[in-house]
Amino acid sequence: MSQQKTPIRLLVGLGNPDDKYLPTRHNVGFWYIDRLAAQHAISLKPEARFQSLVGTGDIDGQRVWLQKPLTYMNHSGRAVAALLRYYKIKVEEMLVAHDDLDLPAGTIKLKKGGGHGGHNGLRDIIAATGSRDFVRLRIGIGHPGHKNEVLNWVLGRPGADDRVAIEQAIERAVKITPWLVHGDLSRATTWLHSQ
Repeated sequence: MSQQKTPIRLLVGLGNPDDKYLPTRHNVGFWYIDRLAAQHAISLKPEARFQSLVGTGDIDGQRVWLQKPLTYMNHSGRAVAALLRYYKIKVEEMLVAHDDLDLPAGTIKLKKGGGHGGHNGLRDIIAATGSRDFVRLRIGIGHPGHKNEVLNWVLGRPGADDRVAIEQAIERAVKITPWLVHGDLSRATTWLHSQ
């Protein structure tokens, strides 16, 4: 039996809204959405009912929504759940892009379902939607080496080499997005592994 393909209709990038956080590792999900919006000429505007910057447009002939919650990372779920409900988008039709301490800077991986791995944004989305069945775009930011340094690490700016590596990873993520919006997760994953 062939695997059912689930198109991605909502692409969410996680981050913190204040300008001081924009260049930090914790905001790489925002970087991805910004790059995607620029590539596909989708403008992001404040939407009070979703406590987010939201844009809608076409990627490879598919209508999608882009979302950057402005609730701060730990409350991302309320913004995401509100948009899913309003537009009647299923949780499994959503991709969440987020920073990942367990991957070296510049590594990206796709994953469907699973736990939150200690990520507060994912934890809140799972709690607010009652589901883990969404696709995650894990953007590696590396690990500082000691758990006591994690907070300063994620809220700090990457060094020059890491920044370049992360931006190159985001370029690869933008490249595979058309496959994702058509539900071809396996093709996107295979291409990523071949890079």
